[in-house]
Amino acid sequence: MERSLIEIAYEYVSGKKDSSSFKDIWAYVVEKAELTPEEAANKVSRFYTNLMLDGRFVTLGENEWDLRVRHTFDKVHIDMKDVYSEVDSEDDVDSEEKEEEDEYNAAFEEKKPSDDEILNIDGNEAEKVEEDEDSSDDEDTNN
Repeated sequence: MERSLIEIAYEYVSGKKDSSSFKDIWAYVVEKAELTPEEAANKVSRFYTNLMLDGRFVTLGENEWDLRVRHTFDKVHIDMKDVYSEVDSEDDVDSEEKEEEDEYNAAFEEKKPSDDEILNIDGNEAEKVEEDEDSSDDEDTNN
């Protein structure tokens, strides 16, 4: 029976005294499973996902992996309060993101006519308002 790629990875990591890089683990798995370069390229992302989900493995950061049983909870636990905050403050806004947003909005501001331009489209706006008032007066007298 053919072993799964995760079982091959478990064999490799459990045989090492220290943590291993993902690159080293994957190279060992590819070799033992006799994967072609094309097969390896097609399977690497699924393998990484499976490694993340398998409770026997733990990431130590910097793409270093080891067996969970070798590490205390305190060493491998990630406090989600450090990862997420309920409310982002202004200080948290990335300055590059803010610049991009300003550039995006500036394009619309350049195309937007000013209030003066809207009121004086053909210079007859004031006359039109008076004409409209005169015509409404005419309508009132006609009724």
